[in-house]
Amino acid sequence: MVSCHHCAILWKDVNAHGRCGCCGAKLYMRKPGSLYRTWALLIAACIMYIPANTLPVMITLSFPRAEQQDTIMSGIVYFWNSGSWVLALIVFIASFLVPLFKLAVIILLLITTQRRSSWRLLERAKLYRIVDVIGRWSMLDVFVVTLLTGLVQIEGFAVVHPGPGIAAFAAVVVLTMSASISFDPRLMWDVTEHESEDLYE
Repeated sequence: MVSCHHCAILWKDVNAHGRCGCCGAKLYMRKPGSLYRTWALLIAACIMYIPANTLPVMITLSFPRAEQQDTIMSGIVYFWNSGSWVLALIVFIASFLVPLFKLAVIILLLITTQRRSSWRLLERAKLYRIVDVIGRWSMLDVFVVTLLTGLVQIEGFAVVHPGPGIAAFAAVVVLTMSASISFDPRLMWDVTEHESEDLYE
């Protein structure tokens, strides 16, 4: 039995090149090229992670024309030193730890799946669900810069511009979300089918 990936209708006795009778989408048991696509997106995310943390995410021009460039880490240090510990922790977790955690989890899932490992399958499935759920919250820095740009944009006092780091950070978020979507978690459980077949042989 195969579920349509577009309309979620369940079909029985599907042919190799079958299509959904409701929406016409192609039916398949596993996402085609899942591991290769996920690796490509993951490598691109790892590359973009470097400029996302080294380039400025926000450029402030204040009176009298003093320019200040802030990266993610310098913003966290500023919040911490100014006494805003809660905000510093939120930005640190959402903008630094969460993307790093997602990259590490997807790498772990890819390596163990390619090696056809049966190690802690249930825990790996839970990790995949966590990565899938928290993906949208990684855009916190982009929202913060957008909000500050609107609030501080006072002519003659201060002008705030998003820096190149914010584009790299947004790219990391989009690439990691795409990588988690392209990964087919059912591939992890294929090893259990082969193990059960070996028991009956």
